[in-house]
Amino acid sequence: MHVAVSGSGGLIGRAAVAALRAGGDDVTLLQRRSSASPSGLRTVVWPDAAHDPDAARRLAGVDAVLHLAGSPIAAGRWTAAVKREIRLSRVDATKALIEVLGAAGARPRAFVCASAVGYYGDRGDEELDERSAPGDDFLAQVCRAWEEAAQGAEGLGARVVRLRTGVVLAREGGMLARLLPFFRAGLGGPVGSGRQWLPWIDLEDEVGAILALLRDPDAQGPFNLAAPEPVRSRSFAQALGRTLGRPAFLTLPGAAVRAVFGEMGAAVLLGGQRALPQRLLATGYRFRRSAIEDALRHALGRD
Repeated sequence: MHVAVSGSGGLIGRAAVAALRAGGDDVTLLQRRSSASPSGLRTVVWPDAAHDPDAARRLAGVDAVLHLAGSPIAAGRWTAAVKREIRLSRVDATKALIEVLGAAGARPRAFVCASAVGYYGDRGDEELDERSAPGDDFLAQVCRAWEEAAQGAEGLGARVVRLRTGVVLAREGGMLARLLPFFRAGLGGPVGSGRQWLPWIDLEDEVGAILALLRDPDAQGPFNLAAPEPVRSRSFAQALGRTLGRPAFLTLPGAAVRAVFGEMGAAVLLGGQRALPQRLLATGYRFRRSAIEDALRHALGRD
């Protein structure tokens, strides 16, 4: 296939592009502005397609779009400006991309768009599958609006897949990469009560699931991209400590998290979702790693 990919500079995007190329697919990178790209890959500055015939031609020729772009949500406190950028980079950018694709005459068969398990909000011990109702906090509102924006690609004739992704485990980036220095120094441990659920997924499974859904002509709608065995924050910290051979008993109090990170800390660090990948499993997808210690050993090169 000829696949156009946005967000190719992120953890998931880099791995997805590499997997697509390894599988013989033709990849075009979708960028908001001109920048350096990996050798051998075409790029399209998609906002310029309206007055750039070459960009319009490249967009018109895509078979599928993998839309992963969005500004970081856990980089610090959510000021009004940060919250605005989080929403603009997801909801407004998705609407704009679909409009540009339509103007270029693109008719992709699939439009696979990122979302997150934050769609459900903090739901305690409730088991959440794709039929579960959305939450009502800031992240849930953004995810809901983001998914609604993605549905606009149906107007191009595309089937739309919404990827409700959990915490992706990889030493190259994301949450695990941020935690490693503390755990290696023996300063790791659970956050808050440690009882909040952590919906995690191995990076290879994240990409494997994305590619499977990209190619499956019957796949559409929301899919929880999380391993079948979510764990509590305390269990995750203990498993990471065992994997590194380091103690992991220092607790970061919830009050300190709220004081330092505000609303972001309460939602991202102290909240959680017991999300289950029911629809993904129903497609026949088989997880490479469904146990947290297996995933951590693999991510850290200790398997």
